[in-house]
Amino acid sequence: MNKRSLVKVLAGLCAASLLSSAAWAAEITVLSAGAIEPGLRAAAQAFEKQTGHVLKITFNTAPELRKRMAGNAAFDVVIAPPAVIEVFAAAGQLQPSRAALGRVGMGVTVRDGAALPDISSVEALRQSLLDAQSLVFNRASTGLYLEGLLKKMGIDEQVKAKTTRYPDGAAVMEHVIRGQGREISFGAITEILLYRGHGLQFVGPVPDAVQNYTSYTAAPLTSSVQPALAQQLVVFLAGPVGKPLFVAAGVGD
Repeated sequence: MNKRSLVKVLAGLCAASLLSSAAWAAEITVLSAGAIEPGLRAAAQAFEKQTGHVLKITFNTAPELRKRMAGNAAFDVVIAPPAVIEVFAAAGQLQPSRAALGRVGMGVTVRDGAALPDISSVEALRQSLLDAQSLVFNRASTGLYLEGLLKKMGIDEQVKAKTTRYPDGAAVMEHVIRGQGREISFGAITEILLYRGHGLQFVGPVPDAVQNYTSYTAAPLTSSVQPALAQQLVVFLAGPVGKPLFVAAGVGD
């Protein structure tokens, strides 16, 4: 075989290899709650590296997840709190398998340079909320729980006028970074940690007596056009490679 023929053969083999790889690699679409974003991003990278498939992830709050699923649920996998997962299951939208990914607690944050409020006990937290110039939290899972907690503390009416709410945690964090005065905000600890060192201080988790954990479960959808890959991803996320990445990002057991 002469040199020109050899070059043609090698070029053909390379082209065939590229076409084969392109045909083999798939795009897996995921609809997920936002609080586990740091862990899911890390696990997604590990999955892509191990399998060659590509994950396309859409993040929403739990209320928005319901709206997306009520419409055209053109996804392969959904990740949401168990109660929301059960709603989807009852509607026949999920395959039977499930994978528990972990849970996320609620934390307190203030902007960089601001005085740290005392949250060492429930009473200290209550007094810090009363002393704050403003409170900022979301309308998603964390915010709904905090709304109820303020009522239990008997201070919901006292802090109502100085409270600002946003649809999601990211908007809360951006507001606090630009804020001033004695401003306190609440959010999923995983979301707060994303902004630590970028304009926010993580004060700490709320006291154990009033802590609220939101759990997250992954499930493949019946509408998936690639159910085997959807199942493979769900198993991976809760497996020996994926699970530690969630834990490292603050998504605990």
